[in-house]
Amino acid sequence: MATIKDVAKAAGVSTATVSAVLNDTAYVSPPLRARVLSAVSALDYAPLLAAKNLRRGRSQLIALVVADLANPFFARLVVAAEAAVAAWGYALVLFNSDEKPDNERRILTRIRTLSCDGAVLVPVGNAAHRVQRDFEGNAMPMVLFGRVVDDDRSDTVTIDNVSAARQVATYLMDLGHRRIGTITGPLHLTTGRGRLDGMLEAMQARGLAPQPGHVRCGEFREDVAYSVAREMLERPDRPSALYAANGVMALGVMRAMADLGLKCPEDVSIASTDTIPGIGGLRPRLTRTEHPVTDMTNEALRLLVDRISRGNDVPPRNVVFQPTLVLGESCGPVVA
Repeated sequence: MATIKDVAKAAGVSTATVSAVLNDTAYVSPPLRARVLSAVSALDYAPLLAAKNLRRGRSQLIALVVADLANPFFARLVVAAEAAVAAWGYALVLFNSDEKPDNERRILTRIRTLSCDGAVLVPVGNAAHRVQRDFEGNAMPMVLFGRVVDDDRSDTVTIDNVSAARQVATYLMDLGHRRIGTITGPLHLTTGRGRLDGMLEAMQARGLAPQPGHVRCGEFREDVAYSVAREMLERPDRPSALYAANGVMALGVMRAMADLGLKCPEDVSIASTDTIPGIGGLRPRLTRTEHPVTDMTNEALRLLVDRISRGNDVPPRNVVFQPTLVLGESCGPVVA
């Protein structure tokens, strides 16, 4: 295990300089600071920092692990979380798994080495089962945000994904649409599966079902949604309405329509679950179901701080927020 002397040697500085950088007790020039932090990372010096935090009892650090920092939804989550943790007297440590389970496993291990008091996790895999324990073998306080994991006993804060999609599909059918397509998220995620299930349930209640080829996965990414939307919209039996399972994918759909010379909603109606900053300035304005992101984040941090304080004697708590249907001009009556 690396020591502070090893870090100092690798960085070409004194141990006093290393200590000043890590504890922020004195000014260190940016070049020297960068060399020290690079050496700390290369030598994996974090376990010693974690040990020091353990001696203090609490690190006052809360980790936030988001699934895709390029997605503006998660940027909104970060902003809300920073305000919430500060109100509770904690500092936030941010990680991005980029929707990759291997990254998630490494991040959760890293959170342990930093001795974070707890974590809010947007899960992409099942790593939470295996690594959410601290150095003393105790279960790390954790709240799963937005998505749940089968058989996990963490607290959860989610949106009613089935209701979100059902509201959109019902609205489209009320406008007369029968050929409704969807661009889903990954179906191994509860958000992707739930939103597809909600749409299918709403259509089935009216004796309808999507036509073959009208259900495609966009992986919750704009570029993938753009590609599959183009393929779907170029079909002779293209859907008259498209439901994108998140706001980023709705942007991809809109770009595909523009490139194909199609008009919204005259040619194809578009609706989504959730929105992204700035999309309100687009015309037509997007019809969507929205998350109360700030309220959800505040609740997640409240549960986590309570879990940190009270330990695992409290049974898992599952809080489900309801989405709101917001009408824009991106959906219109079906054209015969």
